[in-house]
Amino acid sequence: MQPVALVTGGGVRVGRVIAQALASSGYRIVVNYRTSAKAAEDLVGQVRAEGGDGIAVQADVTDQAAVEAAVRQVLDKHGRIDVLVTAAGIVGETHRKSHEVDPADFRRVIDANVTGMFLCCRAVLPTMLEANYGRIVNIASISGKEGNAGMLAYSTSKAAVIGLTKVMGKDYAETGITVNAVAPAVVRTQMVAELPDEQVKYMTDKIPMKRTGEIEEIAALVAFIASREASFTTAFTFDATGGRAVY
Repeated sequence: MQPVALVTGGGVRVGRVIAQALASSGYRIVVNYRTSAKAAEDLVGQVRAEGGDGIAVQADVTDQAAVEAAVRQVLDKHGRIDVLVTAAGIVGETHRKSHEVDPADFRRVIDANVTGMFLCCRAVLPTMLEANYGRIVNIASISGKEGNAGMLAYSTSKAAVIGLTKVMGKDYAETGITVNAVAPAVVRTQMVAELPDEQVKYMTDKIPMKRTGEIEEIAALVAFIASREASFTTAFTFDATGGRAVY
């Protein structure tokens, strides 16, 4: 039976390209979205036009009941979830010294990036345990390893993602389920392309390869981690930083 991959935040940005990569690898994809219904449906239409299979499901990942309902919807249709990629997340306010951070914004970022990830993992783990198989890939960030000045909430949330991944990977290490993360540095998106050249240079100067990452490179790494072949690595955070972070 064709395997099923659920991608949160799958209709836009990095999540969209990850969903496309998994569809190309033979997965039925489930594109989770919160508000970007048209983007999610367009992606599903594209996947189907290329001979693949997919559906879009709406859920705010910070809402436990909505997440659990979305997972039930997938299981009712497909009977399985083999892969979960948690790509949903927000940046929040930036260019703030720590004493200037708005507590409400801090809580909002933690809720979206950490609590939402936890709720999604928690919802799919029972069906993976029943199958004695599963792959969970959490999208972290270089900022979770090194911290980015002016980005307290985001950096804190991504450090928490790495910690969550370590614990979950060890919790299920004997079950056939692996839980890993990917920590990208700055990735070339439309937003980055619109930045001034000097800003892009400032970011890429920290990267030994002296360039930004490409979304397709992140998606290819995620597709490998989500594969059956990646069976002896868990609780690990994969570097995707052009050599900036090597631990």
